[in-house]
Amino acid sequence: MSGGAGGGGTGAEPPVSGRGGAGESPAGPTPAADGSEPDPTATVEAPTEDAPAGAPADPEAADAEADPARDDAGTQAQADAEADPEAADAEVDPARDGAERGAQADPEAGPVQGGSEPGAQADVEATDAEADPEAADAEVDPARDGAEAGGQGDAAPGGAEAAAGVSEAQAELAAQKIERERIARRKAEREGPVDAGAKLSGRAADLLAAVRAVEGGAQPPSTVFFDEAPAPRRAAPAPPAPRPAAVPAPAAPTAEDTGAVRALLARGGAPEALAGPAAEALGEGAAQRLAEDPWLLLSVAGVRPTQADGFAQALLGPQAGPADPRRGAALLGWLLAQAALKGHTALEAPVLEKALAQYGVAAPAEALEAAIGEGAVLVFHEPLGEPAQNGHADEADQTDQADAADEAERPVRILVGLEEYALAEESLADGLARLSATFGPPADWSRAAAGPGAELIRAVAGHGLVVHTGGEAARAEPLALLAAARELGRRAVLAAHSPAGDTRDAVGVAGLLAGTQGPGRDADGRFELDLLIVLDAPQLDVETAAALVESVPDGARLVLSGDPGVLGSAGPGRVFADVLAAAACPRIVSRTPDPGPLGELVSGVGIGELNQVDAPGKEIVIVPVRDAGEAVHRTVQLVCESVPRAFGIQAQDVQVITPGHGGSAGTRALNAALKERLNPGPGRFGGFDPGDRVVHVPSPGRALPARVVTADAQGLHLDAAGERVVVPRERVESRVRHGWALTAHQAVGARWPAVVVVLPGDAAEALSRDWVYTAFGRAERHLSVVHGVDQALPRAVAEVPPKPRTTRLTGLLRALTAAQEQSV
Repeated sequence: MSGGAGGGGTGAEPPVSGRGGAGESPAGPTPAADGSEPDPTATVEAPTEDAPAGAPADPEAADAEADPARDDAGTQAQADAEADPEAADAEVDPARDGAERGAQADPEAGPVQGGSEPGAQADVEATDAEADPEAADAEVDPARDGAEAGGQGDAAPGGAEAAAGVSEAQAELAAQKIERERIARRKAEREGPVDAGAKLSGRAADLLAAVRAVEGGAQPPSTVFFDEAPAPRRAAPAPPAPRPAAVPAPAAPTAEDTGAVRALLARGGAPEALAGPAAEALGEGAAQRLAEDPWLLLSVAGVRPTQADGFAQALLGPQAGPADPRRGAALLGWLLAQAALKGHTALEAPVLEKALAQYGVAAPAEALEAAIGEGAVLVFHEPLGEPAQNGHADEADQTDQADAADEAERPVRILVGLEEYALAEESLADGLARLSATFGPPADWSRAAAGPGAELIRAVAGHGLVVHTGGEAARAEPLALLAAARELGRRAVLAAHSPAGDTRDAVGVAGLLAGTQGPGRDADGRFELDLLIVLDAPQLDVETAAALVESVPDGARLVLSGDPGVLGSAGPGRVFADVLAAAACPRIVSRTPDPGPLGELVSGVGIGELNQVDAPGKEIVIVPVRDAGEAVHRTVQLVCESVPRAFGIQAQDVQVITPGHGGSAGTRALNAALKERLNPGPGRFGGFDPGDRVVHVPSPGRALPARVVTADAQGLHLDAAGERVVVPRERVESRVRHGWALTAHQAVGARWPAVVVVLPGDAAEALSRDWVYTAFGRAERHLSVVHGVDQALPRAVAEVPPKPRTTRLTGLLRALTAAQEQSV
């Protein structure tokens, strides 16, 4: 990396090298590398809490990858002082407790009343290999900032919101809810339900017996752990039920229900601000349900076990003990919800049992079995390794016996998950397999397969599902495919996570699902198109991907395109990585390298090398700093003076990226300093002034850049790329933040002419290879690195790979693909 000055005021800068190039000071903080193990396990930690439950949610949860890849500075200073909705309540750390696969739960502070955490430091580990949202960022507790309680606060703000019309985000969420309900109905048609609380029999009893057998060291029955191969798929399965033309907003709780909940909360010493969210989360009769089971308060975003314990003790008195079965069931759901915030769609049963024990549940195995029996959670069994080969393939009876014996000896892991994510993964796998199975004869696109993207065009001509990987320059290939398909008369649509740059004519994935952008839907509720190309596919969480794939009609083509090296989705799942791992469709790897010194630098980071790069045009500049205060000062100088003077790039086209929201050099501190310099004002509109650069978070995982226009009784008026957006007054605090400085998760999918990456010393533990790859890759012409982490930067690139997530999609896809091959 170049050591030149990026305009005035940058000073002398040492080169950054993976081997510690000359000029770098050996002194300074040297954080322990947060590496991932060859046999990855994920740890879900319960962080400490310094804020009351029900505090307003933070729109910065947009980049909160429900995964280990949150964009938070993981230092103690930030953890103690700031809250980040990107940081899930559970931290995933594959390097901890790898031998035990155990959990230690952190004692939590700030109970609603009276409660105390039974355990100290809970680590819930789950096995998985990779997670596109992989990041080794140290997490900042979302419950630590009084203004931001709970992970993914954007989806569940801490107060009741007025249902004033159907926004794009509401339409999207409601559409996904309807899709999940349809999936659940289809699943119910195939399998009979188990009555809640009834004595188990048949398959459900076998599953519980299998859990006990594994715990006791016995060999579980093979019939339990290995489902029969799926029946061969029909050429044209029945289409889904028609999707309504207009998706209604979810019904808001009545004033009577909210009032009853408020009175009950007051009796239990809980904040009245929780009344609206609790009534919405628990539905009709919320007050009665909460009175019968006070631990249901854990279903409200931002509420933690100690707070629910205090509430239960206030209502039930001495009867509210840690062994109460209601408490165990609520804790189990809470642990799985926290894991989902880190990107997991399931966790291993022994991991959950150990976590429950750390929270004072005396019989965790029984609590888990009871939850399975009640249908509160689902259990799955995933074979590990490949089946052994036998030498009697020509004799059917001997082959069947040998296969059964081989399967009985194969190791398995028992996974437990929430129904919503399980159904989404199964629906997604089924939809991807459907597109492959219903694709007709290959088309002759040879006349269009010339020039850039020719290999991709040929692959799409012959397959219903194709995966395309590459860097920023490789995005030209899907664009070439789009143009070729339209020239051939195909109805082709390009969708992107954040349409920008060369893809501004693309529709947004959220708008496509909500029906506000893109093609209409046919009578069966599916898109009227022949080809759907999805850019930024690593940003797809499992529920969004399931809704998207279910909407693609039979016989159409689907292309998932993206860069595997960037940070992954803000929601649960690792869709893009799982599809790649399953090898269930052709993968086209772009050979187009990213150009120039920036391309060379980012490509090296992608393979774990932070190399010195010749940058004669000062495309890359390193600005060393000693502390966070100096980092803020030099960042403002770069944005406002040095970069505009040296490169002719206006300050509004310079984007600042930093690891976290909190801390002395996080997005909050940087945005305050940049506002004072670029658009000073009193912040008369809820902290904002006309002309302020902001980021709007309409739903988790989406961060849309905008500018403040004005405000009135309706709310805050924003200009988002020429489109007028009105954010209701009650949602401004939780959905809008200043946007001169962003986290890498908020920036993923977009690029700017110049980027300033700020790495203060207290951000060392938050760095990982995929974070650095994403942040550095946002720059088109110039990159300045405000460098205060010394050797932590090359160490993170070389030694801290993305954190894994526990998912089931790869196994489901492999099973469906094998069944299709056998049926041919």
